[in-house]
Amino acid sequence: MTTEASAAGPPLDREAFVARLREEGERRYHDRHPMHVRMHAGKLSREQIQAWVLNRFYYQTRIPIKDAIILSKSDSPAFRRMWMHRIVDHDGAQEGEGGLAQWLRLAEGVGLDVDEVKSLRRVLPQVRFACDAYVQLVRERPLVEAVASSLTEFFSPDIMAKRIVAWETHYPWVAEATLAYFRGRVTRARRDSHEAIDYVLEHATTREVQERCVDALITKTDILWALLDAVDRAHPDEVAG
Repeated sequence: MTTEASAAGPPLDREAFVARLREEGERRYHDRHPMHVRMHAGKLSREQIQAWVLNRFYYQTRIPIKDAIILSKSDSPAFRRMWMHRIVDHDGAQEGEGGLAQWLRLAEGVGLDVDEVKSLRRVLPQVRFACDAYVQLVRERPLVEAVASSLTEFFSPDIMAKRIVAWETHYPWVAEATLAYFRGRVTRARRDSHEAIDYVLEHATTREVQERCVDALITKTDILWALLDAVDRAHPDEVAG
C-alpha cells in the first residue's frame, strides 16, 4: 500500500516507476495463486476447470463495463479512440464475435451448458463481490488510477502462453479450437498494456499520484486473487479415502 513517506517524496523517473509497477504486479499476480499453479501443473479435475471457467466468465462480463466507465472519465477524443477498442475486443463488433463469445465457446468446450453460464446463476457470491469491486474501483478512482489498475495486462501474455501449453498438455479433453480466447489475449494484452503504461507515465507526474497508481494496481491483483480464493474454497481437491 501507499505510505505517507513515499508519497511525499520526489516523483520517480520513468524507469524507476515502471520497475516499481512491475515489481508490485509480478509478486502479487494471480499466476502465483495455488489454484493457478495446480492448473498449469495439470492437477485440476474436470469439475474444478469447469468451476473456474464458469465463475471467471462473470469477471469477463465486467471488463467492458469498467472500460466504458474509463471512457466516460476522459474529455480527450484521442484517449477515447485509443481505449474504445477494448470494449469491441470483448463485446465484438457483432453477435458471436469478441472475447465474451470466445469464452462461451471455451465453456462449451469444457462441458458446460452455455445458457447456464450466460445466466450467471451459478456464480459464487464471493466472485461477484470481487468482480464488482473492480468496477467500483474504476468508478471511484481518478482516470489515471483507473487506467493503472489495468496494468495487470503487463503479465497477462506470459500467463496466457503458459496456460495454452498447460491445457494442451494436461487437459486433452478440451478441444484445442476452444482455446481461442487465450491465444488472442497474448497479442492484445501486449498492445493494451503498452497503451496503458504510456498514459500512466504521462499523467502520473507527482510521487503521490504515482503511489496511488501503484495502489490501484495492487488492489486489482487482490481482486483477481480473491476470485481464485473463492473458486478454490468452493471446489477443493478430492482427498483419497
